[in-house]
Amino acid sequence: MIKPVMLDTGPLGRIAHPRPNHEIMNWIMGLLKANAFVMIPEIADYEVRRSLLLEGLTKSITRLDQLKQTFAYQHITTNVMLKAAELWADARKMGKPTADPKALDSDVILAAQALQVNAMIATENVGHLSLFVKAKHWSDI
Repeated sequence: MIKPVMLDTGPLGRIAHPRPNHEIMNWIMGLLKANAFVMIPEIADYEVRRSLLLEGLTKSITRLDQLKQTFAYQHITTNVMLKAAELWADARKMGKPTADPKALDSDVILAAQALQVNAMIATENVGHLSLFVKAKHWSDI
């Protein structure tokens, strides 16, 4: 069985499109057929949703809401935020920051969410995330 899979903003945004392309749908259907536990992290929902709201893409927002009913939804907790702060500081101590020092840095929040449930992150941004957690390009999972 595949390790639990947490969707980053890239694949989540693609799937939330009212008419997602065949490649992403074949991929997600393959995961489901393999009995993978697919999760939407709250931080990714936030990032995708704010862009959709800004652009007025109501059909995509509706689809995103439907996806939250289909897949497991991983809420941000106090423990996640405490771990994210540790990851943020660790990355800077290693000289490998993942965002501007004044930015919230959603990558460390996502990584902390994945660590909490021992999930692999399906992403288009393997570089930053793989500093903290197992992350693969979604098409390689």
